Amino acid sequence: MGKSSAVTDLAKNENLPLKTLQLDVTDDHSVSDVVGTVLKEKQRVDILVNNAGYGLLGCVEDLPMEGIRAQFETNLFGVIRVTQAVLPTMRKQREGIIVNVSSIAGRVGFPVTSAYVSSKFAVEGLSESMRYELEQYGIKVVIVEPGAVRTNFMNSIKFAKKASDPGSPYAELTRKVSEGLKLLLDHGTPPEEVAKVILKAVQSENPAPRYLVGNDATMLMEARKNMSDEEFEKFVKKDMLQ
Repeated sequence: MGKSSAVTDLAKNENLPLKTLQLDVTDDHSVSDVVGTVLKEKQRVDILVNNAGYGLLGCVEDLPMEGIRAQFETNLFGVIRVTQAVLPTMRKQREGIIVNVSSIAGRVGFPVTSAYVSSKFAVEGLSESMRYELEQYGIKVVIVEPGAVRTNFMNSIKFAKKASDPGSPYAELTRKVSEGLKLLLDHGTPPEEVAKVILKAVQSENPAPRYLVGNDATMLMEARKNMSDEEFEKFVKKDMLQ
């Protein structure tokens, strides 16, 4: 509710014609109710931005299965759930654009973020497949891949219980990565830059399949492209673990 009130207050201050509806991407009824409300009022859906997500920190051995399932329930199944709810309408319209906010972590693996990274890799594959399926109906699918963004993402991160235990065999690695991640986010790309890229994509007649956001994301993908797997692993370890 805090997030929606902040958006509502901003809309009021800026005199923007914006209406907010509370939606839980992990709940079938919530999704169907909100999409039903939109269709009742507007009779169409032109743009869907799947942006809901959070991070679960911990090495694979420290992660409980229920935590991994919850991570995927929001980051992947939430995307599928909301997308399925709007697709019949977009298909009948024979137009629409779906923007799936992934991450540079959907292209590159990092330690201590195995659950988050794998959920974002799944979003990438889902989006690529959807592009083929939906093109015939005039529906475009775009992936946005931000690097570190200066948001409250760190506040919503969940630590696996074992990952927070000093007795974990991965305690030192987890500490290093979590401290480095906080530093990255504190100095990350302003969130407005991500919003500008999304706006550019939805306003484009022929949007690109993917949009990187942030110098760090661009740098990582250039390094990934120009290095062997072994060289890139050394690069990531040097950047994150030293």
